[in-house]
Amino acid sequence: MTPTPAPRRRAALAGLALLATALAPVSTAAAPAAAAPALQEVMFVGNNWDGTVDVIRSSGTYAKLGRVNVVPDRSQRLLEIYLNPVKLAFYLGVQQGPGEGHDQLVDDMYTTPDGSALVVSRPSFADVVSIDLSTGALRWRFPVSGFRADHMAVSPDGAQVAVSASTSNTVHVLDINTGRQLGSFGAGDKPHENIYTGGGRYLWNMSIGEVNTSLDDPWLDWTKGDRHITVADTRTFRVVRTIDMRQRLDAFGRSDLSDAVRPAVFTPDERTLYFQVSFFNGIVEYDVAADRITRIKELPKNPATSPDRTTWVNDSRHHGLSMSPDGAKVCVAGTMDDYATVVDRATLQEGALVPASKPYWATVSGDGRDCVISESGADQVTAISFATGQKVASVPVGDHPQRVRIGHVPVGWAAP
Repeated sequence: MTPTPAPRRRAALAGLALLATALAPVSTAAAPAAAAPALQEVMFVGNNWDGTVDVIRSSGTYAKLGRVNVVPDRSQRLLEIYLNPVKLAFYLGVQQGPGEGHDQLVDDMYTTPDGSALVVSRPSFADVVSIDLSTGALRWRFPVSGFRADHMAVSPDGAQVAVSASTSNTVHVLDINTGRQLGSFGAGDKPHENIYTGGGRYLWNMSIGEVNTSLDDPWLDWTKGDRHITVADTRTFRVVRTIDMRQRLDAFGRSDLSDAVRPAVFTPDERTLYFQVSFFNGIVEYDVAADRITRIKELPKNPATSPDRTTWVNDSRHHGLSMSPDGAKVCVAGTMDDYATVVDRATLQEGALVPASKPYWATVSGDGRDCVISESGADQVTAISFATGQKVASVPVGDHPQRVRIGHVPVGWAAP
């Protein structure tokens, strides 16, 4: 038998090796992905007149962890405004109206699901922006329709953020990571509060009408515009229901009350809605399925509060509600009456009146034990125990704190 020459033998061996490789099973396992950073729960406090957001612990000591500047592009935005007469007129209107002589630089805020960015609505700049929490830089900016951005809400899965465009009577729904608009729908005059229900299937918007005029006598209530609740389907962004509380209040025998629904909160089962209305020191209870008001609770008046309704900020008397996680207690921010109180839901009996300086919002602590209010007149947030109704802590923050929201940042986070 003739021996195989060396070059031919090497070529044959190489061919066998290639064949073996081709017949071998192919691994489909992807390269291991980088682990997501561990997150810690925190509380964000929007300092509206500062243009900053303070980050504090979400319970316990409520110690301050850092501060974020949410107007890094302030010079650029102001240049655009001053070069546009129409924008300038609305900017000055916001400043002298709801801003009480100040710019409104942060109304509402939520974090992205991964805790890497803070999404903020900025009324004076009529936009929503995403701020990188590690660098402080803008990731994206969405100019709302019209000339003012207001309250927001985040979907239960954290993927969507809804914002009220108060001068265009529109609610925009955005992808929280990219700022891309997913949809929008029309609402009543001056859309305000937003709440997701049904696991994110529906979005409720409450419109408050015109709150910046001095036509505040009850007989002039008709001048405030079309105020109603709008319920939209978040898959199609079509309006599926509108609720005019004027009819429900009249049926309950309270035609004297405004139908401008302010802050609102659902019970955990979403069967009952509690809300505040303009000019009223109290709360209204609404049965969602029965579509009727079931109880109204008037809370104490502070004798030091001026009876002149035109002196009450943006038609508010009380502005801010939160509910304990078990649904047993409602916390009320008595804005113009300078107190907060915890109300028992079963009896609607209020607890102690905790002194507070123009409390503007109420939320729930991360551990669910406390109601946390923003004291816009004292530049601090204060925690009140749901169990005892007593104050447990106060923490100084920036100028004119308003919205307070729970969010997340990476463990070990430091302010940029």
